[in-house]
Amino acid sequence: MSTDTTPRPQAVPPSPDGSAPLVRIAGLTKRYRRIVALDDLDLDLPTGRIVGLMGANGCGKTTLLKVLAGLLADWTGEVAIAGMVPGPGTKAIISYLGDADFLDPALRVGQAIELYARFFPDFDTDRAREAVRFFGLPVDRPLKEMSRGMGEKLQIALVMSRRARVYLLDEPISGVDPAAREVILDGILRDFEPDALMLISTHLIADVEPIVDSVVLMRDGRVLLADDADDLRERRGMSLDAIFRKEYR
Repeated sequence: MSTDTTPRPQAVPPSPDGSAPLVRIAGLTKRYRRIVALDDLDLDLPTGRIVGLMGANGCGKTTLLKVLAGLLADWTGEVAIAGMVPGPGTKAIISYLGDADFLDPALRVGQAIELYARFFPDFDTDRAREAVRFFGLPVDRPLKEMSRGMGEKLQIALVMSRRARVYLLDEPISGVDPAAREVILDGILRDFEPDALMLISTHLIADVEPIVDSVVLMRDGRVLLADDADDLRERRGMSLDAIFRKEYR
């Protein structure tokens, strides 16, 4: 664990009403044997924000999201989501899109929607069907006969159709072409609840820059920089993508 005593940044701005952060992380450390994936990480995240979790591959983004999603154990430190430690209680209010395909390739769109409706009490079937129409997905083909971009869009439609308090999206646009990225991001923004929190992990900074309210830049398992996106751009006089390239130079 690092012995650096320099105060680490926290995502801003705070909640407008002064309420406690929806997600609070203090001293979070996660190791994979000798590899330190998260190194004494501190971070507060308020509600009502779309936060870009940015950094190069291997910086700890996916590990952080998996800890928040309740998928990893054996970490140390403090993590609270709506006042709860990650577990069954938090899984009920978190909608998580992982970094791998999670649907049976034999499923058709309607079957995937029915599956989600059975598993998640907060799933909005009508919203899912509307998202499918928005993305223009074929309802008569199984997932295995769809393109990679179509599969990504279906997964986004399902994840965003839960009425969750926290949305965790791990690299939702990494495997598709630029045109599909724009459509996917439009769909994400379209279905985002204004009183929720969304954390989008990505290394494609320029693509997500138009939709994020706050930015958390990670390196080597720690928060390198965290700020309001507009304030950061104004203070640095450059885009988030340019800031990312400068910090990682």
